[in-house]
Amino acid sequence: MKNGRWLCGFVVLLLAFVLACNSKPNPNGSGTVVAKTSSNPKQIIGAGSTFVYPVMSKWIEGFQQQSNGVQVNYQSIGSGGGIQQLKKGLVDFGASDAALDDEALKGAAPMLQIPESAGPVCITYNLPSLKQPLRLTPRTVAGIFLGTIKSWQDPEIKKSNTGAALPNTEIVVAHRTEGSGTTNIFTTYLSVVSPEWQQKIGKGTSVEWPVGLGGKGSEGVTGIVKQSPGAIGYVELTYALGNTLPVAEVQNTAGKFVAPSAESASAAIAAFADKIALDVRTPIVNPPASAPEAYPISGFTFLMVPADGPDAAKRAEVKRFIRYVVSDGQQMASTLHYAPLPPPLVEQDQRLLDRMTADGKPLP
Repeated sequence: MKNGRWLCGFVVLLLAFVLACNSKPNPNGSGTVVAKTSSNPKQIIGAGSTFVYPVMSKWIEGFQQQSNGVQVNYQSIGSGGGIQQLKKGLVDFGASDAALDDEALKGAAPMLQIPESAGPVCITYNLPSLKQPLRLTPRTVAGIFLGTIKSWQDPEIKKSNTGAALPNTEIVVAHRTEGSGTTNIFTTYLSVVSPEWQQKIGKGTSVEWPVGLGGKGSEGVTGIVKQSPGAIGYVELTYALGNTLPVAEVQNTAGKFVAPSAESASAAIAAFADKIALDVRTPIVNPPASAPEAYPISGFTFLMVPADGPDAAKRAEVKRFIRYVVSDGQQMASTLHYAPLPPPLVEQDQRLLDRMTADGKPLP
């Protein structure tokens, strides 16, 4: 009996020792242990943008069919989360709808920011009585999200929607709660078209919203809008269409009300082609009047990867995946309402990719 108790105690101590040696502190502060990214070159981990998640899923599927056993796992946690996980070394690449500017990159290891798709951030709404697309001017969009336009019967809304059956109800605003590149695109647009928004709120992946209900991820915002008559929010086009929610036509600089689409986002890219050639981080919101077909709330999503790092085999596979995304993978973009990259930007991306190294040595 004594031997049995001794053996049981030994096993408990042994298990405790093994668990202690193999556990790691969780950088997120929760009960879930998060490990460093695997050194296995056949396992690639990415995280970030919800904006790009629908097409990212297709890219991963297509790449894995021709990748000789390489598995790619992507966590749709928002652009801010993706950037943080990349900085901590928890993922091999991040995806963000908000490029890091020179100030954000100060003191950090060099980072490659590679545009891999573009798309419209649409304004979706829940107005069952409205049988035609809602039309919104820049002034109206800013007023709704500032909270100065509170009712669907506001004269500013009615002026652009003559004869429309607008309800006599209050507007319910929905917005993202976590750091979000979609928020960055949307607030960059608002900061450009509304001096009041720029002064009071500004732009960024996370802002202090003056009104509204917060939802986590595009799924959360979509859920609020779908469940709340009179609600309005901003999401990627795929999320709105996938939930059978209507999207607004937004007036551009040329004075035309334009619906969000892959084609109208492509027109926004074309309007900024010269500036993009100099800096791929150039915002493409509110294009000039010379682009009458352009949707005014569009933006790029970037794949982010350290310019240099250890583990040449793993980094070579990451490079191969990103090369697939910006070349063959572009054929999938328009089918999911993203704007394919124009050929000059694809070439620009390829040159950026060629700057990836491992321990200072070029990658294949």
